[in-house]
Amino acid sequence: MQVNNMLSVHGLNQFYGQSHTLWDVDIEVPMGKCTCLMGRNGVGKTTMLDCIMGALPLASGEIKYQDMALHSLPMEHRARLGIGYVPQGRQIFSLLTVEENLQIGLPARPDRARRIPDFIYELFPVLKEMRYRRGGDLSGGQQQQLAIGRALVIDPRLLILDEPTEGIQPNIVAEIGDVIGKLNHDIGMTVLLVEQKLHFVRKVADQFYILDRGRRVAHGQVDELSESLVKEYLTV
Repeated sequence: MQVNNMLSVHGLNQFYGQSHTLWDVDIEVPMGKCTCLMGRNGVGKTTMLDCIMGALPLASGEIKYQDMALHSLPMEHRARLGIGYVPQGRQIFSLLTVEENLQIGLPARPDRARRIPDFIYELFPVLKEMRYRRGGDLSGGQQQQLAIGRALVIDPRLLILDEPTEGIQPNIVAEIGDVIGKLNHDIGMTVLLVEQKLHFVRKVADQFYILDRGRRVAHGQVDELSESLVKEYLTV
């Protein structure tokens, strides 16, 4: 049976100065599934997302989004194609209100709508309650919810999240997991996730890839994420 992939990365190589950071990496992100990219700190996970989002050029290889050569397009085209991105560290605008942070994504919507979709506030009721508060006044967990909401405003087909549970209190981690599940299973949104919390990965992901020293070293369905793999490549 042929699998339809929303995103495909083939033979990706990247350098940081003289250091070879990604080595011939291949990953496939199936349509409508949640794929998790795993590995210890410094193995190239965020670098790969930077390549996908166009923040870094490729040394070699290709990235395809629904059979489109994504790597040859300018960075600003990613959102317009339906790719929502939640970067590590959230990067919200602390002096803008919650509502203003959400409105920033509206111009990238394909329908050019100028109104924040109701479902954003349904997913994250706290954002509606605090929509006139400055982003910098929110807790870390609330800021993460805002960052995810901002990415969802563009009505993406593919949502990419870089360590969305980092530094977040457990109750909001659980809420974020529930939201990813709803987006993935109820709406059919494709999700690519960088994450280190094993219980979270096992809750939300369908499949995983593990990077080690810039190379892909393991791949499988999430129920194949064995203790031996965890010990060899993920335990600090």
